[in-house]
Amino acid sequence: MAKRARKPSRPTKPLVKPPVRIGSLDAAALVGELRQLHENAEDPDVERMPADDELYGALLYAEKHTDALRGQSLEVRRDAALKRVRLWEYLKEQSELHQVRAVDDAREAGAHWEHVAPALAVSAPSAAYNKAKRLRAATLTDETPAGLPVRRTPEAVLEAERRLALEQAAERRAQEEAEKRHALLVPVAGRLLEQRDGLVLGEDADYWFEEIEAVLPQCRTPLQRVSLNRYLDAAVRALAKQEQQTARPVALTDEARLALDAAAEFLKAAKPEPITP
Repeated sequence: MAKRARKPSRPTKPLVKPPVRIGSLDAAALVGELRQLHENAEDPDVERMPADDELYGALLYAEKHTDALRGQSLEVRRDAALKRVRLWEYLKEQSELHQVRAVDDAREAGAHWEHVAPALAVSAPSAAYNKAKRLRAATLTDETPAGLPVRRTPEAVLEAERRLALEQAAERRAQEEAEKRHALLVPVAGRLLEQRDGLVLGEDADYWFEEIEAVLPQCRTPLQRVSLNRYLDAAVRALAKQEQQTARPVALTDEARLALDAAAEFLKAAKPEPITP
């Protein structure tokens, strides 16, 4: 029976299985454990072993001085070797991240792909471009709920970078809109607060006006801005409820009515429109 031909997967298709990676690791602590094994084995040169945070040098030392553990049990020697394996894998993962940053810095400094190619140990500019994209895959995630690293293909990396650029642009627009909104929020709240004596304030409305008065002079941080918006909204809603319950206007002057209407319009414009099916 003929084998069923496998369809090639799309280069941009998200990973089906999560890649196994070392990820976050306290490398210095692991080097310290490796050092302790050499000390327990009375390695005569252990004092020459590089510091715990000098990972590459410490690994080279441990590799060169494996004979110092010959007198130890198989379990100890196996443990030491596996620690080295794990640390080398961690170092490889970290080197990819740092190499990507180095390539980015080179490109920002005006280096063409033909200049980058020898440094990446490839023979052509196109190969350097493709290798750089594959390296970048380790720094990006796909669109799956788990946010797995993207496939190591230039197409997948370009798609992930395009999506990331769109997300960053949307975030910048949201921040700009928030700044514009805050620039309007402060004068609207301040104008309403100035007309406090021209409003009939019930217990609830009076409480929220006190909150506005407390936060308005020092409204600088995002939390303070959110608080001011919430207090203003609560005050306007309390006044509207008061008018409905008493059937009497809460504004005693035209200036107070204009300030209250301006606050209500500001809050209405800021709320997202309902989504209709």
